[in-house]
Amino acid sequence: MYYILFYKTVDNYVEKRAPFREDHLGYAKAAHERGELVIAGALADPADRAVLVFKGEGPAAAENFAKNDPYVRNGLITEWSVRPWSVVIGG
Repeated sequence: MYYILFYKTVDNYVEKRAPFREDHLGYAKAAHERGELVIAGALADPADRAVLVFKGEGPAAAENFAKNDPYVRNGLITEWSVRPWSVVIGG
């Protein structure tokens, strides 16, 4: 099953993320290497949200990721939520 982690970002997110970007990307790469995080990235025009897709038996990997993400811990994410995604084609 796939789970989408939706992030809503602070204003001027692109500028404000710089001090935490290396830690966030390292954290995301580790989740990807474990096979939990499938694909992720910020939406553009405007860069006010991000989407991260996880694969697993339940939403725990996505929820734990959000709770411990340097971006969340440092206030760059104003809201986050996890929703199951029923993939019909692909995957």
